[in-house]
Amino acid sequence: MKSDPQKLTAVREASDWAPGSWLRKPVTQQPAYPDLAELNRAVAQLSELPPLVTSWEVLALKRKLADAAEGRCFLLQGGDCAESFADCNSSLITNRLKVLLQMSVVLVHGLKLPVVRLGRFAGQYAKPRSTDTETRDGVTLPSYRGDLVNDAEFTAKARTPDPQRLIEGHSKSALTINFIRSLIDGGFADLHHPEYWDLGWVQHSPLQEEYRHMVEAIGDSVRFMETLAGESIGNFSRVDFYTSHEALLLHYEQAQTRQVPRQWGWFNLATHFPWIGMRTATLDGAHVEYCRGIRNPIGLKVGPTVTPDALLRVIDVLNPDNESGRLTLIHRMGAANIQAALPRLLDCVTAEGRRVLWTCDPMHGNGETLSNGVKTRRFENICAEVDHAFDIHAAHGTRLGGVHLELTGENVTECLGGARDLTETDLARAYKSTVDPRLNYEQSLELAMLIVRKRGHVGEPLTQK
Repeated sequence: MKSDPQKLTAVREASDWAPGSWLRKPVTQQPAYPDLAELNRAVAQLSELPPLVTSWEVLALKRKLADAAEGRCFLLQGGDCAESFADCNSSLITNRLKVLLQMSVVLVHGLKLPVVRLGRFAGQYAKPRSTDTETRDGVTLPSYRGDLVNDAEFTAKARTPDPQRLIEGHSKSALTINFIRSLIDGGFADLHHPEYWDLGWVQHSPLQEEYRHMVEAIGDSVRFMETLAGESIGNFSRVDFYTSHEALLLHYEQAQTRQVPRQWGWFNLATHFPWIGMRTATLDGAHVEYCRGIRNPIGLKVGPTVTPDALLRVIDVLNPDNESGRLTLIHRMGAANIQAALPRLLDCVTAEGRRVLWTCDPMHGNGETLSNGVKTRRFENICAEVDHAFDIHAAHGTRLGGVHLELTGENVTECLGGARDLTETDLARAYKSTVDPRLNYEQSLELAMLIVRKRGHVGEPLTQK
């Protein structure tokens, strides 16, 4: 009987890895809790709570990501930059899901490929920060690190890291996942009824007519297939949906790391797909140490300063068996940097035969701060980075298998440009993010349409109509 090389690796590494082995490594981006005993009690309580996802869902996603790496499907990963506890309500969750479903319909119709839907939610409650503290009018307080840690209000009490928020974060994530599952199982994602996905405030969007033509075409195709088959096609009545978040607060991730019956190894059951951010991707750091030991598919953010040698060494640690679907490299270069920074990384990974899925995050390298202190992103730069990414991959014989976006289903004005050509004046009208600016519904749908056009015309500008 042949041995399982992945299982052998897990057995071989069992003696030097455990869910808490990250504590032996240098760690960054963790809050300074004032009461460690209270933190330990919260972590102990969290470790006894039920998991949020299952191991079979995790492994199913890994297989789909392997397909995306081979060009058999396309990954759409999107959601809030940072969820807030206050936003855990049915309307906001439904609208966020609607946007991703509408984008996926556009991509399925245009790319003629299945789409893997991966939400940046049900756990995206923590954010890395550039500095540990923030100063306003001579007062210095801890930085806001997301609702999983503290509150955005600028008071000493609100900004003090609170371990009980770990428990609340688990609760809000569970409510979100449960609601999404209920919607999908109840037929919300049924391709026979895409009208369920309409957002009430966008009846007059310039993109609605084009979108509705796509929906009608898909509906006609579904009805035609069912006429031929003589029965309803059940696969069109629901979609698979997965969750993701940045594996940032390692006490939280550790507490939800479990072994399960009839499976070897360890699973992070707080999410299907944890990723490592650019600030915490140090080879000998705690975040890489934690992620190397779990069986979930892992994402790794890759910035413009990463060298080929450094990237290969991290790949070897996170995916030592070169398992397809295990590692997704999410490059986030910025429109101004991608043409110089990405090609050398593609070449070295390809030359060394590493099996990875490449996706593009066109958001995080294109942030800017206006003269009035407001953070924004320009839609034209977001499009330009995706544009360059498709062309660079094609030129180097690799494949761009997905996109990673920060977006919302709300009528916000946080990113400049897009279908309504939002200006700096418009930002003040509906700027709601407490951290990073997000694409609104129109900008998200427009980007999906532009990606479809680009995939059919690699080498031409993404914005060409």
